Amino acid sequence: MKYYVGIDLGGTFVKAGVVDENYQIVAKASLPTDLENSEKLADGMVETVKLALKEAGLTMDDIESVGVCSPGAVDAKTGTVLYAYNLSLFSVPLGKLIEERIHKPVYLENDANVAAYGEVIAGAAKGIDDVIVITLGTGVGGGIIIDGKIYSGFNSFGAELGHMVIEHNGRPCTCGRNGCIEAYASATGLINMTKEAMEKHPSSKLWEIAPTLDEVDGKTAFDAMRAGDPVGKEVVDLYISYLGTGLANFINIFQPEVLLIGGGICKEGETLLKPLREILDRETFGGDGMPKTRLKTCELGNDAGTIGAAMLFKLHQ
Repeated sequence: MKYYVGIDLGGTFVKAGVVDENYQIVAKASLPTDLENSEKLADGMVETVKLALKEAGLTMDDIESVGVCSPGAVDAKTGTVLYAYNLSLFSVPLGKLIEERIHKPVYLENDANVAAYGEVIAGAAKGIDDVIVITLGTGVGGGIIIDGKIYSGFNSFGAELGHMVIEHNGRPCTCGRNGCIEAYASATGLINMTKEAMEKHPSSKLWEIAPTLDEVDGKTAFDAMRAGDPVGKEVVDLYISYLGTGLANFINIFQPEVLLIGGGICKEGETLLKPLREILDRETFGGDGMPKTRLKTCELGNDAGTIGAAMLFKLHQ
């Protein structure tokens, strides 16, 4: 049995997983992320790998390679984090720093791309070569797989799908533009729309579910809708319409065989997927009887990054 390690670099924790050749995670470990400087960051990441290996009853000699997924713009060819603002990492040769410490091949990629690759390798899109993955969280993450390979553009900045404008001169986005899909279809966007509706409708059942604005989350509007609240339904319908518009745009550009969506909002299941499919049927190219992109939810959750990172060596064979 061959073993590989996937590292998921986050702003709070570094997570490492030992993955076997059947894409099963056999052990995990995590440590707080040390961002004092790049050397200490690399030291901490290697220590996390060692803990995961110990948990698996293995040593560094037992693994073939290590893959790392990082937020921000990543140059996969040089193993460099070009910039990750949330981590204050700029032009950090992270792959080289880790490789110097473990003496194994190290591969580096953007975290959203790696999560998409994980779903293609072992998840909801297993065995499918053309896939788009959209993650609905604080922002809207995007991963593009074309012909089984990660697409990141000539400059490693590709797949920023959350920053396609769907509302001209709309809500301000963190990227500096206005009207991006991220400002509407992320969990943050849904929460903001829910709060605005509550302020306009003080008698709405939304207030029973979230007695204060600080208690609003991505479920609040859906829960109110299920309780028969028309304001909750209005918020959900508006949110789904924005999300559906963005997904239709992605399909019309890339025509993937499968489009996956992930994030906590996807726990709504068919309550979310059924109306989205109706929008996609209306707004995507392709006549009756023609093959259509399938809309599904991600399967691997937080493990997608670990598995995808561990298997990055496949893209370099």
